[in-house]
Amino acid sequence: MFNFPSFVFFGTDEFAIAVLDTLLEAGVQPELIVTVPDKPQGKYLRLTPPPVKVWAGKNKIPCLQPANLRSDLGVSLLKAKSYKLFLIASYGKLIPPAIFNLPVRGTVNIHPSLLPAYRGPTPIQTAILDGAEETGATLMLLDAELDHGPILKAKSYKLQAQNFIEVRNDLAKLGAELFLEVAPQWVVGEIKTVPQDQTQATFTKKIKKENGLINLSDNPFFNYRKFLAYQNWPGIYFFVERNGKQVRVIITEAHLADNQFVIDRVKPEGKKEMPYADFQRGSR
Repeated sequence: MFNFPSFVFFGTDEFAIAVLDTLLEAGVQPELIVTVPDKPQGKYLRLTPPPVKVWAGKNKIPCLQPANLRSDLGVSLLKAKSYKLFLIASYGKLIPPAIFNLPVRGTVNIHPSLLPAYRGPTPIQTAILDGAEETGATLMLLDAELDHGPILKAKSYKLQAQNFIEVRNDLAKLGAELFLEVAPQWVVGEIKTVPQDQTQATFTKKIKKENGLINLSDNPFFNYRKFLAYQNWPGIYFFVERNGKQVRVIITEAHLADNQFVIDRVKPEGKKEMPYADFQRGSR
């Protein structure tokens, strides 16, 4: 994109990848990418790079993986050159003022909600769980408090029974489009920020594996919303007793019909995925 300002991108996961893909389709890419260090994953704890590092390698963009942005090394690497702007999209680590105040025009963040609603780590999942009719993406200026800074621009998004992955990808694209629209004007001072109404702030919590446990007798609409919200992780599951043991059964496909939560396919612990009807027959 002609005359688009240079920027550094901070991101880690699939949300960040969707942002980067949208920017690249518009002919825009960061000058430098910052992501988290490789981590041990899987049964054999193999050291695995974060998705954004893999993306950076494929697109031949320099990538930093500082273990601690509060260290002198983390600061010095980014101080080595004068940047106009930093962009954050699902980085996953707190960025200290010594870093986010480096660029001339500060650091902007793509947050997948209409701030000040749904601040914190799980805005998409929480909106789906709440049965919200809409959410959105907000481009905000970073400050020292969590999702607290003033807003550059926001755009709403209708929620109509999409699952987490679908909403995540759509909001990442929406946030990237906001950045493409706003960044050129922001760096030359043509846009003013709008303070958030702090009295309207709501907050989200981290999701734990046990949050995926459902009671099949609970409200069917809530169970379906959990199925949609936890599509990526942790999934939803229930327990049945087999030979005196509690067996976990993961629900892999489900839908709503006649106001009932209908399970289509499951994966019982230690077995392959199967139709739920087959599982029920085997349980008798």
